[in-house]
Amino acid sequence: MERLKRNEQKRHTERVLQFGEGNFLRGFVDWMIDRLNKENGGDYGVVLVQPLANGLIDMINEQDGLYSLYLRGLQNGEKVEETRVVDCVTRGINPFADTDAFFECAKNPDLRFIVSNTTEAGIEYKPNQDSSDFAGLTFPGRLTLFMKKRFDEGLNGFILFPCELIDKNGDCLKECVLKYSKDWGYGAEFEKWVNEENHFTNTLVDRIVTGYPRDTAKQMEESFGYLDNVIDTAEIFHLWVIEGDKKYAEEIPFHKIGLNVLWTDDVTPYKKRKVRILNGAHTMMVLAAHLAGLETVREAMDDELVFSFMKQGIFEEIIPTLDLPKEELEQFANDVIERFQNPFIKHYLLSIALNSVSKYKVRVLPSVLGYIKEKGSEPKRLVFSLAALIAFYRTDAANDDPAVMEFMKTASTADILAKTEYWGEDLSFLLPSIEAHLDAIEKEGIRKAMEKVVD
Repeated sequence: MERLKRNEQKRHTERVLQFGEGNFLRGFVDWMIDRLNKENGGDYGVVLVQPLANGLIDMINEQDGLYSLYLRGLQNGEKVEETRVVDCVTRGINPFADTDAFFECAKNPDLRFIVSNTTEAGIEYKPNQDSSDFAGLTFPGRLTLFMKKRFDEGLNGFILFPCELIDKNGDCLKECVLKYSKDWGYGAEFEKWVNEENHFTNTLVDRIVTGYPRDTAKQMEESFGYLDNVIDTAEIFHLWVIEGDKKYAEEIPFHKIGLNVLWTDDVTPYKKRKVRILNGAHTMMVLAAHLAGLETVREAMDDELVFSFMKQGIFEEIIPTLDLPKEELEQFANDVIERFQNPFIKHYLLSIALNSVSKYKVRVLPSVLGYIKEKGSEPKRLVFSLAALIAFYRTDAANDDPAVMEFMKTASTADILAKTEYWGEDLSFLLPSIEAHLDAIEKEGIRKAMEKVVD
C-alpha cells in the first residue's frame, strides 16, 4: 500500500496557526475546521507548529498534512463509528529546525487565528528570559516574538484560542505576553496593539481523544487502503465553550454546521458543570465500584447497583447545586453517561482513582456543601462516596502522595474529616454519617452498604 498523500496540491488558505500537532488538537479543533471547509464552503488552512523539539511534524509533512480520524462511541444509545481524512492542515513547521519559516508566517495577511495546546504547564511566564534564545523560551515567550514580528509588519492582530486546561487560559496567556513585552522593552505601542487588536478568548474543551490506535492500526490501514503513520482516534462527543465577543463567531462559524461550540460571556458555569458532573461522577463512583470488585468504567456502567448509585448522585444531588438551566444540565449528564458507556474505551477505575483526596475536594465536595446549603440535609450518595474513599485508602490499592496515603490509612475517621489541609475546611459535621457508612461497609460489605443509599 502507498502512503496517504494528496492527489492534487491545492490547499486551503493559511488562516490558522496552531501551536501543537498532537492527538488532541488534530482530533478536536482540526476536525471542526475540516468540517467547516467541507460542509460550509470554508477556506481555512491550518499551519501546525511543533511546540517541542521532538514531535510529529516530519510524519505529518510526509503525508502532505493529511491524516485519518476515526471517531467511535455511543450516540443516542447507538454505536457510531466514523472515519474521515482531515485535509485542512497545509503543512507543519518545526521552529527549532526552521525558525525562519515560523516567523515568515507572521507576514501572512490572511492569518487570523491562533490555537494552542501546549499542556497545562505550557502557559507560563519565566522572568529573565533571553529573547534571542528561541529554544529556551516558554510558549508565551515564542508567541510574543511572533506577535512582535506581526506588529512590525503593520498587519492586523489575531483571535486566540488557547486550549490548555487551566483557569482563564486566554487571560493568562495575554498576561504572559504583556510581561515579556515589558521585559524585552517592546514599548507602549506594541502593548496597545496587543490589547486592542488581538482577542484572547478563555476556553473550555471537552473530548476524549485516544490517539494512535497501536493495537488496531494495521487492520485500519488495510480497511483504508493506504498507510497512515498519524491516525488519530477519538470519541463522538465534543464540546468547545469559548468566552469572548460573539461577533468573532462569524469569522469562523462553527455554529452553522451544528457543532457543539458555544460562545458565552462567562465560561465559568460550563467549567463548573464539567468538573461537577463529569469529573465529579467519576470520583464519586470509582472507589465504591473498585471496592465492589469492578475494574473499568464500562463494567461499572453495566453493574445495576453502581450505575444507579452514580446516576442518582448526578441527577438528585449534583445537578441541583448548579446554576445553568436544568434541561441543559440533564442533557449534559445524559451525554456523560453515554460517554462512560462507550464500548470502545477501556478506562480503568484505578487510573481515575489516582490522587482521589485532592480530586474529591475539587470535584465532589463543592456539591456536598452546596446541597447542604440549598436543601438543609446531607446528599446521601455523595456523602457515602466520601466514606468509600476513606475505606479505599485503608486498602493497599490507593495511589497518592506517600504522606497522604500514610495518614489516610492510619488516622481515625474523626481526624481525617478534621484535616482542613485536605478538604479546605473542617468536615467533622459529617462524622456521624461517615462512621455509619464505614461501619456498614466493614460489617455488611460495600454492596449492602451502597444499597442503603440507592432508592
